[in-house]
Amino acid sequence: MDKAVDRVKEYTVGRFAQLVGVSVRTLRYYDELGLLRPRRVTDAGYRVYGAAEVDRMQQILLYRAMGVGLSAIAQILDAPDFDRRAALRRHLAALEERQRGTALLIQTVRQTLREEEGEIAMSDLEKFEGLKESWLRENEDAYGKEARAAYGDGPVNETAALLRGMSAERFAAMRALEKELLAGLEAAVLAGKLPEGEEARALAAKHREWLAYSWGTVAPAAHRGLADIYVRDARFTACYDRSVPGCARFLRDAVHAWYEMKESGRGGG
Repeated sequence: MDKAVDRVKEYTVGRFAQLVGVSVRTLRYYDELGLLRPRRVTDAGYRVYGAAEVDRMQQILLYRAMGVGLSAIAQILDAPDFDRRAALRRHLAALEERQRGTALLIQTVRQTLREEEGEIAMSDLEKFEGLKESWLRENEDAYGKEARAAYGDGPVNETAALLRGMSAERFAAMRALEKELLAGLEAAVLAGKLPEGEEARALAAKHREWLAYSWGTVAPAAHRGLADIYVRDARFTACYDRSVPGCARFLRDAVHAWYEMKESGRGGG
């Protein structure tokens, strides 16, 4: 009964801000964006929020906690087929996965400390398991939504499973190749190299080699599509351009030029 009564409450903007843990300015900004409008506005101009706004704000904050941008959240919540229960199940699954990764990272640090103190001996695999989970979680938080939208849950989950089953040596080799690739891209952009040039072709091939660690087979269409996403999505662009602007676009152009050369019979590796 108490819960039913609580659901029909109305909140002034100040009380609502206190309830959900954001500022009044944030609520006004969300109203301007059309992301969260008040239930009604009084004749005196005061915003009033109700049960529906509580539920919508909860979804907004859950998506924000997962790293989703405001414009993307608006598109998700306003989609005709939006299912609140299904969204909550996805949130729960993502949070449980994050919890599992954090627990494994804590265990790794704890065991490493015990090894440092001479209590136990750790295998190479044990030393990297927690770090691997942390890396997977960071990538899911940063790029999971876009990757799942582009390729579907199945391929993304298969990639995660492949990475989790990877040996410590292979995982380390993949990360080393990633650093080598980024360093090569930065050097090529700073030197003014052309995406059609020999260095660019080598970098495109190296990128495919890096992808193969987690993808297995790298189809040309999928490779090109991912390279396009690097430029189309700001978060992917920021990853490659964090030190030298233009790396994401150079890689995209290099990948396309490499395949065009291969398909034309002019070589390309």
